[in-house]
Amino acid sequence: MEFSEISEKQITKAIISEFSREFEDYIETDVIVVGAGPSGLIASKELAEKGVKTLLIESNNYLGGGFWIGGYLMNKITLRAPAQGILNEIGAPYKEAEEGLYVANGPHACSKLIAAACDAGVKVLSMTKFDDVVIRENRVCGVVINWTPVSALPRAITCVDPIGMESKLVIDATGHDAVVVRSLAKRGLVNIKGFDGMWVAQSEDVVVEYTKEIYPGLIVAGMAVATTFGLPRMGPTFGAMLFSGKRAAKAALELLSKEQSLVGITS
Repeated sequence: MEFSEISEKQITKAIISEFSREFEDYIETDVIVVGAGPSGLIASKELAEKGVKTLLIESNNYLGGGFWIGGYLMNKITLRAPAQGILNEIGAPYKEAEEGLYVANGPHACSKLIAAACDAGVKVLSMTKFDDVVIRENRVCGVVINWTPVSALPRAITCVDPIGMESKLVIDATGHDAVVVRSLAKRGLVNIKGFDGMWVAQSEDVVVEYTKEIYPGLIVAGMAVATTFGLPRMGPTFGAMLFSGKRAAKAALELLSKEQSLVGITS
């Protein structure tokens, strides 16, 4: 076997050219999803499959959030019925631990979900930290972002200005931190109650139920829902995260369709 004769400069040029082209193309999108945990990944996948131009932003250098590692650093994840159906959709294997409860290998399920999102056409910005929202006329119209490493720099040299990305809708899928919602709460535009103690049997149902638009242009999904509305947490079981992501995508599609109808009426 003999590799092609390619130099270092050609490799660097290929990386820069492709990243720059894609980055420029996604400065303006239909939906920006902040947070690439299970709810953000499934929401992005569902949207991209419907032809929605979707950008997924993640502050870490990996995707998947807690979906990778399960509970207590034991990389098994659990799902309560009927969430195993979503694992069937993405082709991730699982076992029945007992009636109504399923267990899967975290890295395997997470890899399948990431691949499904990428295959659907989702574009990803990793090591990218949410800084603020873009707001126009009392509506969220995008996000302000910066490189994650900037926040780790000594304060004296952190004057690195962020940049703005525009979108029709933003989905906050940042887990317990609910960072997009908090940026609105700081301005007094929404209220945050903080998540309650663990109660799996109640939490999963209400997290999915409360997944919705909470401010014009902003949909909340996953554990960010629990933080926003003061709902119980559920620990390392992920059915609600996946179904919440699906519900967030459905809400986004409905809002985009309504906006398109209004444009059609006024034009």
